[in-house]
Amino acid sequence: MAKTVFIIAEAGVNHNGRIELARRLVDVAVEAEVDAVKFQTFKAENVISCFAEKAEYQKQTTDLEETQLEMARCLELNRDEHEKLMKYCISKNIEFLSTPFDLESIDLLVSLGLERIKIPSGEITNLPYLCHIGKYGKAIILSTGMASLEEIEAALVLLEKSGTSRANVTVMHCNTEYPTPMIDVNLKAMLSIRNSLGVEVGYSDHTLGIEVPVAAVALGATVIEKHFTLDRTLPGPDHRASLEPIELKAMVQSIRNVEKAMGDGIKRASPSELKNKPIARKSIVAAMDINKGVRITEENITVKRPGTGISPMLWGEVLGKVAIRDFKSDELIEL
Repeated sequence: MAKTVFIIAEAGVNHNGRIELARRLVDVAVEAEVDAVKFQTFKAENVISCFAEKAEYQKQTTDLEETQLEMARCLELNRDEHEKLMKYCISKNIEFLSTPFDLESIDLLVSLGLERIKIPSGEITNLPYLCHIGKYGKAIILSTGMASLEEIEAALVLLEKSGTSRANVTVMHCNTEYPTPMIDVNLKAMLSIRNSLGVEVGYSDHTLGIEVPVAAVALGATVIEKHFTLDRTLPGPDHRASLEPIELKAMVQSIRNVEKAMGDGIKRASPSELKNKPIARKSIVAAMDINKGVRITEENITVKRPGTGISPMLWGEVLGKVAIRDFKSDELIEL
């Protein structure tokens, strides 16, 4: 069976720092039949300075009085909560993933046994981070929002030098605006990444709706990542740019349908349409009553359904032949 697209439901910080909400997000991901549910792992003080401003989309969705650091502190998950979520995912038969945002968090996820780790777009120019994560030799999913091809290549080189093969990295085309305007998606850039850098590619989506990730699959994405939430009206920075449960399920179903529709690329009659071949195609038939021994000409034959007789492609070979028997009008010609 052909390799299927690996679909990641990005819970991110949409648990709002509450483990019970995180479990409900896992349940939604399981119901949607994704391959993995992904969270974010960070120690706010290790990631954000007290002087860092919020992104514009964060200002629109969170308390203007709090700093980015204060906002992030409320969204942390500690080791115990990570372990509980992992166990819950195992019980639900879904892969647990997380994105580490600092060196301590990388070590935490590795110690928990994760074999696949996601690098977020903001760390693609973080040399110490890339070298640290690269030394573990894990499967890497690398997001590339805001990055140029040169920056992606530089990150891949660092990962390789640190111990992670390029063949073990899936590079995700991405746009780091929440939500991403359609005009800024530039989905063809995913193909440029694949063709220029010789890597597996995927797409991490921040648009509203589901059509862009579905289109990415048609273009060859092997991994799809999409934010989701229980309710877009919940407080928090990422809910508004996330899918609600019914939309997540629709996206997965659409991707699986597109996968089936892509096929193997060999042009031939499919099993389902073979039965229609004799009905839809045509044969050479008598245009009028033809008596035995009469020469067949363009005047006394024509082309009509069904396609169970001599193909019209053999028209020239039929002309000039002598009728082997009497043919009634519309009857299939035989030689």
